[in-house]
Amino acid sequence: MATLDDRLKAIVGARGWKTDAAELEPHLTEWRGAVVGKTRILVAPGTTEEVSQVVRACGEAGVGIVAQGGNTGMCAGAVPDDSGEQVLLSLARLNRIRIIDPLNYSIEVEAGCVLADIQAAALEANRYFPLSLGAEGSCQIGGNLATDAGGVNVIRYGTARAMVLGLEAVLADGTVLEGLRSLRKDTAGYDLKQLFIGSEGTLGIITAATLRLFPDPGETATALVAMRDSGDAVELLAALRGELDDRIEAFELISRRILESVEQAVPGAKVPMSEAHPWYVLMEVATGGSPEAFETALMGMIDEGVVTDAVVAKNSGEARELWHLRHSIAEAERKLGKALKHDISIPVSAMQDFLKRGDQMLAEICPDATLLAFGHVGDGNLHYNVRLPPELEEEERTAVGDRISTGILDLVAELGGSFSAEHGIGSVKRRQLRRYRGGVEYELMRRLKETLDPQNILNPGKVI
Repeated sequence: MATLDDRLKAIVGARGWKTDAAELEPHLTEWRGAVVGKTRILVAPGTTEEVSQVVRACGEAGVGIVAQGGNTGMCAGAVPDDSGEQVLLSLARLNRIRIIDPLNYSIEVEAGCVLADIQAAALEANRYFPLSLGAEGSCQIGGNLATDAGGVNVIRYGTARAMVLGLEAVLADGTVLEGLRSLRKDTAGYDLKQLFIGSEGTLGIITAATLRLFPDPGETATALVAMRDSGDAVELLAALRGELDDRIEAFELISRRILESVEQAVPGAKVPMSEAHPWYVLMEVATGGSPEAFETALMGMIDEGVVTDAVVAKNSGEARELWHLRHSIAEAERKLGKALKHDISIPVSAMQDFLKRGDQMLAEICPDATLLAFGHVGDGNLHYNVRLPPELEEEERTAVGDRISTGILDLVAELGGSFSAEHGIGSVKRRQLRRYRGGVEYELMRRLKETLDPQNILNPGKVI
């Protein structure tokens, strides 16, 4: 009688599986290196039908499946546990762009397509796909949708969820949900695709999606501005919105310590200002060929003292250098060691209150802690990361870290925010999900999981 591994090998063919330890290692370690798992076999189906057959075979054997895209997630949601029994299912071979329809402003892609390749295909058709994040050269769209990725352009275009018109997904029994419609209006019953976006592969495995495209925003202006206080960023954003309406593409708040970390860890990275400032905002604005309105608004904020210095990119090369600073933050953090990570979102109107009270709380709990804050403040998302003093003993480090994290997340909840803005839940935030989304919300999530995956074979141990 054929074993499960034999069945899986037969389904995906000779090119579609790995068991060699060296080849598996990159797939078993979470991007930051904090979580390491094991697997009996990695399979990489080449078609949706093969994904369906793999899921059906695992279901019949009662074996868990972990779907994986580019493995760039931050919550260990795409690595198997340490039992060695779970099957790792890579979507990398499902990497075809099936249809691009410029007149309908839509593109149909498979889950393994790298995000940067989708962006490039859209541009070739004189269209624009706005989802953009630091890992876009290696992350895959299936993972972006499974985690409802955010990135730098949420302020204008929304998260990944807002960019999906239709979805194809494989359910826990191997059934394929064929919902790749490209309609803007469709009120025929429940919007089932939204069940799978953000579910991290626990309700079904996304195999393809129809995505919204947008007009090319045309000429943009990129600027790095300096401020004395983080709260000034909220005032600056409000003023620019009043002058520029919805033309703000990105608005990123970055602390001085973060940029110093980037300069230290990333070769060639340099902040193009002669003096250091406590806080910076990196922004990109669609000018419509007339940058005067942006420049006038920026000069007004300099005159009012909200902005203390500014560098406006003179060409696309300088703009890329400025964005390289922002996109290098994750790499710099990884090189410089562990920190307490808090991927939070807060109503923009409460951002100043949070930053002030958060600083006070840190000073009371651990005066020598280093705050490493940055984020997409235009949409309320802040990465409020804290590095503890290296001299703390492990037991004290754990106790202080727990006090800080609990205090930060309790404050976020008090202000109507979320403890998980764009990185998802994975295996590392399950306790927080139950604490901050308990009651009816959590119970409904649990019922959905039991209904769609009664055997608990889809990414077991994640989210719920």
